[in-house]
Parts: sequence; C-alpha cells; structure tokens
Amino acid sequence: MRIILTFIHVVTCIILILVILLQKGKGADMGAAFGGSSQTVFGSSGAMPFLQKLTTVIAIVFMLSSLGLSLFKSNSLSSSVMEKVKQTPAHVTDTVPAASNKKPLEKNH
Repeated sequence: MRIILTFIHVVTCIILILVILLQKGKGADMGAAFGGSSQTVFGSSGAMPFLQKLTTVIAIVFMLSSLGLSLFKSNSLSSSVMEKVKQTPAHVTDTVPAASNKKPLEKNH
C-alpha cells in the first residue's frame, strides 16, 4: 500500500508542476491589451477556470498523499539515528578547558 501511495504522490507532484507551468501569469493580460494575439481555443474566458480547478484538485490529492505517507511512517517501527551513538558520562562532557596564561594580542594604532 505504501508503494502505491508513493507512486501516486510522485505522479501527482509531476502533474501539479506541469499544470502550474501551463497557467499564464497575472501580467500576461497586459500583452494582449497592446495588440497581442487572442487565445480563443478554450472560449472567451480561456483555459484559466479549468486549469485553476485542476490545480486545486491535484493540490488536494498531493496534500492527502503527503498526509498518508506521514501516517504510514509514524505507524512503522520507530528507530532513531541516535541509538547507535555511544553514550558518554555527563561529567566528561561538562569539563571546561583551563584558561591559558597568554596575553591577548594588542592592536598597534
């Protein structure tokens, strides 16, 4: 189940990137005002309402797959990278180095 959800997550991510790149920016209408070509393939309002709805649906699927993957990870056997670290006693790590007798460097003005 986790492999299927991971596959759905990756495919959704790629589709989300492509759909966002297909949308025109907010400044794209300015070019049409000064004699740019009209895009009437998708009707008078263009493809924006469809692409915006598609972006919303794909973003919801992406968020749900992210949540599902995180739940799968939290339900698995938990392990930590710190389990393999050697424990040292507290008194060894709390030592302060001795102050040196050297004088600080003086600045020549």
